[in-house]
Amino acid sequence: MNRDIEVVVQSLARRNIEARYFESLPELEREILKTVPISATVGIGNSQTLKKIAISEKLKARGNVVFDKTVASNKLESGELSKKAILSDWYISGTNALSREGHIVNIDHTGNRVAAMIYGPEKVIVVVGVNKIEDSLSAAIDRAKNKAAILNAKRVGLNPPCVELNKCVDCRSKDRVCNNLVIIEGQVDKERLKVFLVNDNIGF
Repeated sequence: MNRDIEVVVQSLARRNIEARYFESLPELEREILKTVPISATVGIGNSQTLKKIAISEKLKARGNVVFDKTVASNKLESGELSKKAILSDWYISGTNALSREGHIVNIDHTGNRVAAMIYGPEKVIVVVGVNKIEDSLSAAIDRAKNKAAILNAKRVGLNPPCVELNKCVDCRSKDRVCNNLVIIEGQVDKERLKVFLVNDNIGF
């Protein structure tokens, strides 16, 4: 673990958030499967990071009941899976950005992902690639607005102004994806939410 990662881990600890660091994706995947009980229901946040390691499929294959809206065949099913995910035993999500000071920053379209991260599931794992670490809170918010939100809009076929301009203009478009900006600055229960850092440029 290099010094920059140590700083982030220490910053999170001061905010009552435990962080673990993994050198590789296979190591990360093994730890998730080891940490989450087979008997647990698991909600999955819509995350390119989690899709890369196919954690939803691996949890299902070993017997977990998994609520993952990304596998829904229609909007109604997607909504139902999102609601069940918020009430699951465990919730696993990526994040848009993480500051060196320990701020966990996310921008959501509908808010289901950030809702589950904040309240609902008994336990939460937030998976973060080192590419998402920013020097400050303002830089982390900038990353969420001017990188992650734009790429997510493109991914789902929406067309807010930022897609063409390649920057956030605080629009009021019907296609706006950055409707919910949430900054996790700490937590009451140290055992609830944990951050799993991985030495990989994963997700956006």
